[in-house]
Amino acid sequence: MNSNQHYHQVKSRNWRIRSTYALLVIIVIALGILSRKVAAIPPITGDVLYAVMMFLIIRFLLIRLNYKTVALISLSICYCIELSQLYQAPWINQIRNTTLGGLVLGHGFLWSDMIAYTVGTVICLLAFKFFSRK
Repeated sequence: MNSNQHYHQVKSRNWRIRSTYALLVIIVIALGILSRKVAAIPPITGDVLYAVMMFLIIRFLLIRLNYKTVALISLSICYCIELSQLYQAPWINQIRNTTLGGLVLGHGFLWSDMIAYTVGTVICLLAFKFFSRK
């Protein structure tokens, strides 16, 4: 196989993998929104799913990166977003008061969210470990 064929084969494989991650992100977003609408689902579920979504987005963007590094990056982003909620300037609160801003940036700092992000990231790590064995 020449280098041109190898390049196209890798590109095709990466496209399939990225498509799978994109689909998973959409599913996780839908489940996260659903978790906020159904009273029987504990509110922390949405925060766990937020961390899963962040992991999948980082994996989508940095497909060749080791999944442990992806976990560290995605968890760091979740933590930074949560910590940013301690900052309550009028301009950022205006952004938070929009639907998209509220979903992305959240509204108020909670330690339970930090735990939920950690749980979501650990779930991703365990899933990758399990599926990479097969």
